[in-house]
Amino acid sequence: MRRQPIDPILAEEPEAPTRLCDHPGCAAGGDFRAPRSRLELNHYYWFCLEHVRAYNLSWNYYAGMNDTEVEAEIRRDTVWQRPSWKLGERYGPRPPHLRDPFGFQEKFEQAKAGRRAHNEARDPAKRALSARDQALAVFDLEPPLTAAELKARYKVLVKQHHPDAHGGDKAAEEKLKIINQAYATLKATYTN
Repeated sequence: MRRQPIDPILAEEPEAPTRLCDHPGCAAGGDFRAPRSRLELNHYYWFCLEHVRAYNLSWNYYAGMNDTEVEAEIRRDTVWQRPSWKLGERYGPRPPHLRDPFGFQEKFEQAKAGRRAHNEARDPAKRALSARDQALAVFDLEPPLTAAELKARYKVLVKQHHPDAHGGDKAAEEKLKIINQAYATLKATYTN
């Protein structure tokens, strides 16, 4: 009887796994990686399919952490573990690496200092007044007053400060805006 030649593909022995499963007592190939711990996320165990499934079911990223640490970890994850700060807090008035050849930042700082000085120079008693009290001060009236008295005073002030009576003066226009705002505030109080 004549022997048939053996097919070379069938004659090869199965290849040995490149690495063995890290599970104790398992001789299968370790083809699937799993992190060793949350502190060593770049170091892995290598498991076979059966053992990597079991490992994944039992693995808990937050194991060993209390509630406060878990909350802090979740908050750091919302910014991808990168530091964060409120806008403008990281540097002083101007970041040292920022070039400002036109002097915009210096002008901004000067204007900001001027506004701060202006606000500090204002009378603190006026800032403490309520909107109603400020409106009464604009109308130069004292409570108690009626809606008719308020309307009469409003008409007098409008005639006195209307821009048309002052040739379109911007200051008179601004004063009229203040009077209108004060009237709206007082009208809501005294007509209802």
